[in-house]
Amino acid sequence: MTDTTLTGIRNYLEISPTLGTAGQPTAEQFKAVADAGYTVVINLALSTSDHALPSEAELVKSLGMTHFHIPVVWEAPTPGDLEIFFKVMERNRDFKTLVHCALNMRVSAFVYLYRVLRQGVDESAARADLHRIWQPDSTWQAFIDQSMA
Repeated sequence: MTDTTLTGIRNYLEISPTLGTAGQPTAEQFKAVADAGYTVVINLALSTSDHALPSEAELVKSLGMTHFHIPVVWEAPTPGDLEIFFKVMERNRDFKTLVHCALNMRVSAFVYLYRVLRQGVDESAARADLHRIWQPDSTWQAFIDQSMA
């Protein structure tokens, strides 16, 4: 049986009262996301990622939330992907937002960069949250370093 609570979502992490990150929620867990007051969902996974929901956008919208899909290729994140993400985050900064991908690895890197580069969050505090999820591999560390330059 699937845990249908927020904390049951793989690698769920509450960054702030208005920002959460996670791996792929199940259809049932998206109800918990809505019930927790989230009004925006941003998906950075590909539609072919493990456990991706083929009708995620429709499901999220049916629960009264807004859905954005910014597919980021795991092996090749780009500055363009990050710029689109920053724009979506800026436009929705007044809304409680859940950002997810397959395992919360792409997301944790993107949210780390957003917090440091756009919100002015202390880099060591943002890095601590990133490392609660994973230690970026060489591809992602190079992407982070390039983005921070």
